[in-house]
Amino acid sequence: MRPFTYVHAIDAKQALAAGGTSGAQYIAGGTTLVDLMRLDVMRPGTLVDVTDLPLGEIEPNGAGLRIGAMVRNSDLARHAQIAQRYPVLSEALLSGASPQLRNMATVGGNLMQRTRCPYFRDAACPCNKRTPGAGCAAIGGYTRMHAVLGGSPRCIAVHPSDMCVALVALDATLRTLGPNGKVGILPIDAFHTLPGDHPDVENVLSPGELITHVDLPASRFAARSRYVKVRDRASFSFALASAAVALDLDGGTVRDARVALGGVGTKPWRSREAEGELTGKPATLDTFKRAAEAAMAGARGHSDSEFKIELARRTIVRALREAGAMP
Repeated sequence: MRPFTYVHAIDAKQALAAGGTSGAQYIAGGTTLVDLMRLDVMRPGTLVDVTDLPLGEIEPNGAGLRIGAMVRNSDLARHAQIAQRYPVLSEALLSGASPQLRNMATVGGNLMQRTRCPYFRDAACPCNKRTPGAGCAAIGGYTRMHAVLGGSPRCIAVHPSDMCVALVALDATLRTLGPNGKVGILPIDAFHTLPGDHPDVENVLSPGELITHVDLPASRFAARSRYVKVRDRASFSFALASAAVALDLDGGTVRDARVALGGVGTKPWRSREAEGELTGKPATLDTFKRAAEAAMAGARGHSDSEFKIELARRTIVRALREAGAMP
């Protein structure tokens, strides 16, 4: 057992002060962090409980919606405005984990979710993400669940979140609060980082910086959006490939589009290549297939993950057909 200090923050000032100390981690639902502590993969010196911060509301924000970081995944998925105006987000959330975990997991925690790579989660295996410079056991190992987009010679761990993929497709924006009280605003697509030479750095948060809200803008494509997830079983299983797509149609022509992928990238993966193949083109099966080919053109599989490339193409096409209400 490794001792740690527990701080139950009563306000943002106390949370930021405690969260800025060396080795501190924020905790809400704990559905990822507690697991990793039990596995001796994460060893925080201080846990800062932020569950009592007033960040549990979903409220209007201009023409869009603002979601507090403490909103539970189950509450967000079932919210009437989310289901009606942003169906891709509701579908993504409901496809993740289990009802029991969704009742505990929070929006902020989901954004900070760490990889399910078995080598990362096994403290006996070398892992650059866990111990920089140790090596990557996945490269040359069993890679069926690993990334085919965004990998590097140091890491090919796939990003596990469903929710984040949907948020990328919706052009969501994150709001943060830093130790000095400064509010930060950044697009979700810029939040998670590629592994490169530093796979231990997974996002752009500064030490002690706290996610407070997610903003969903109003858009012409959000209501025509879908999430398709392919996995080994129907419940509590991570994506082999998933696609969050949104279409703005003008008659039979795609006026604007968003395509984001999960289960195949080292971060929630936005495919601007696929979007370029869709925009201004007829909403036909041939167009959707060309977009899928463009999305996976740069993919690189390993011995056990080659199948993901074709699986992802088919998943994208299916999601686009559903969003376009095609038979």
